[in-house]
Amino acid sequence: MGAVLFQNGRVYEGGRFVRRDLLAVDGVIAPEGAPVPPDCERVDLAGNMLVPGFIDIHTHGGGGVDVNAADEAGFEKISRFFASQGTTGWLCSILTDTEEATLRSIGCARAAMAGPVTGARLLGIHLEGPFLAPAYKGAMPEYLLREGDADLFYKYQSAADGAVKYITVAPEVPGVVDMIRAIAGDVTVAIGHSGADYETAIAAIDAGARAATHTFNAMGLFHQHRPAIMGAVLERDVVCEAICDGRHLHPGTVRMLLACKGWDRVAAITDSIQAAGLPDGNYKLGVNDVVVRDGDAVLADTGVRAGSTLTTGQALRNLVRFTGQSVERVLPLLTETPARLVGLAGKGTIGPGMDADLAVLDDGLTVRATYVAGARVYEA
Repeated sequence: MGAVLFQNGRVYEGGRFVRRDLLAVDGVIAPEGAPVPPDCERVDLAGNMLVPGFIDIHTHGGGGVDVNAADEAGFEKISRFFASQGTTGWLCSILTDTEEATLRSIGCARAAMAGPVTGARLLGIHLEGPFLAPAYKGAMPEYLLREGDADLFYKYQSAADGAVKYITVAPEVPGVVDMIRAIAGDVTVAIGHSGADYETAIAAIDAGARAATHTFNAMGLFHQHRPAIMGAVLERDVVCEAICDGRHLHPGTVRMLLACKGWDRVAAITDSIQAAGLPDGNYKLGVNDVVVRDGDAVLADTGVRAGSTLTTGQALRNLVRFTGQSVERVLPLLTETPARLVGLAGKGTIGPGMDADLAVLDDGLTVRATYVAGARVYEA
């Protein structure tokens, strides 16, 4: 892979920016003061910020490609688009579909993971369903939803050769709490698309669930006498996903979530669909027809919101604006927290021995360049 030395910039590490050079050798960040190889590539950051690349653990596509329909070339196209937004790693979220179609998507994702890296690296698979509640299905096709079934999960995990890193399930669906107990050691479990009461949601968390999918959206809402799933995920030590596009969550809701959970228990996601990065128009989300108007994606037949057109770069800018906090405070929501949640070793922070997955940001928080394992995969 060679070596690359980043110079004349501000390096984000330990929660703050430090003016120093950063050396990456063979795709890994070297200790400060390590000798610079004579044939090292030198990158002048021109005073810009060097930050960990963004990690999106919940996305259905972008740049014109839908994850459920993507072949290996389609995954590559998504990855190149994501790199332009500062994303260096992502999980592909496979929307609830038939068993045959899900296995096909898993196979294509595995092939893409094994292929050359020309953009953001596909790091694994997120299964959004099919073990979800019909009353909170959102954009999920109701006729394909199923009761909890650990054997089906392991069939998918076997086909993925262990690449399913994350799964969303609804606690009130028959068999799901037992399923969580059976699979929690092999995958990070999130609860969502659910109207579970408080007690059932707590049982799911006690069984091993560690996250909440797009918190507040497609979820039973809090009432002082019936805290519901929302009360459970706000109270317990789980990580809450948040779609910070200004549509799914009011800025005040984002601030409240951070105040309730703490800044280390919120993961910013995009939940983006193939329309991300493209104009308004007609698109697909799995088997669904979607219409995007003024950047807002809704199901063509019901008007129910169907994912987003958000990008990670815009999410960072939104979070800084919504919270009034510094970029230093906000960055872990897009980097360290999602990496930790789904067990992505070597990702999410800058430090010796970590992967050289990096984004260059200017003072306006626009992405100027993106590097994966020290190799440039995007330059503005």
